[in-house]
Amino acid sequence: MSLTPTPTEKLARARSDLRLGLPIVLLGQGRAMLCAAVEALDDARLASLRAEGAPELALTARRAETLKARAYDGDLARIAVPADADCAWLEAVADPADDLRVPMKGPLTSLRDGPADLHRSAIALAKSAQLLPAVLMVPVRDGLALALQHGLTVLLQSDCTDLDRLAPLSPVISARLPMAAAQAGRLHIFRPDDGSAEHYAIEIGRPDRAAPVLARLHSACFTGDVLGSLKCDCGPQLHAALNQMGAEGAGVLLYLNQEGRGIGLANKMRAYSLQDQGFDTVQANHRLGFEDDERDFRIGASILQTMGFSQVRLLTNNPKKLTMLQSCGLTVTERVPLRVGETAQNRAYLATKAAKSGHLL
Repeated sequence: MSLTPTPTEKLARARSDLRLGLPIVLLGQGRAMLCAAVEALDDARLASLRAEGAPELALTARRAETLKARAYDGDLARIAVPADADCAWLEAVADPADDLRVPMKGPLTSLRDGPADLHRSAIALAKSAQLLPAVLMVPVRDGLALALQHGLTVLLQSDCTDLDRLAPLSPVISARLPMAAAQAGRLHIFRPDDGSAEHYAIEIGRPDRAAPVLARLHSACFTGDVLGSLKCDCGPQLHAALNQMGAEGAGVLLYLNQEGRGIGLANKMRAYSLQDQGFDTVQANHRLGFEDDERDFRIGASILQTMGFSQVRLLTNNPKKLTMLQSCGLTVTERVPLRVGETAQNRAYLATKAAKSGHLL
């Protein structure tokens, strides 16, 4: 194998650099741009970026709608950055934490000339790094020379097409794990080849690979699963699913590390803060610049197939999970409802899931 990083490995480097506050260089369509995640920037690095060219702020159309900024590029907006803007200004535009206190951020000038493909790739990269989808972009003349001079990661626009691909998952290890729900338990660890978080499969008993298996795709929820949060129904769903599998003597629960509907724990807490201001869970995601749900359920389908299952009885209230599994070649023979965990604190949240996300509650 070549010592040269593959596109997948370069993407992993780029995610790490953005989280550290380092800019990367994006190349495509005869253009080169420096790209830096707004939430990780400091004023010293912002000054260095300004020295290379005139910065632009790339935001999703969801965030632009909140700011009343025009999204001429459809799914994103390119905002001109004022000459005197500092990191505090950039963060205020990117992060809705103080939107109610300071509702007017502008006037904001949206740019419309030239292509936006590099901006689109940068936003997708920030999302995949579980950062706020707000990226500072600086056009530069010779991106390769600049990257070599400063030791920056370089990505081609074509490298970023891999962001939509399902990273192959490899089984790492499995071992017996007796649990309260079932003494006959086994934990399997699966590792993606793109350097992202590992995912887990909890196997109860010895499920027959030739028959439909009772299965659940459970997205990680630190607040609900570990802390017993009353704001969601995740913890009760996790334990009810395991208990039902234990009672039936067989099943598989996939524990997918897609916290906060795929936006990460930090952004989930940002969404919770917005909910405290009166926004529902979908509105909060949109104000942050995300879609309703950023999860990829193809991960669950891949793990089930790797484990030898082709048919499932799916424990879920979310019809989208059924659709995704079926589109990946699995047969869903039954949807098994999982209605537990309603509290006074999460009643409105559950109502929003039913009304806006189609959950069958």
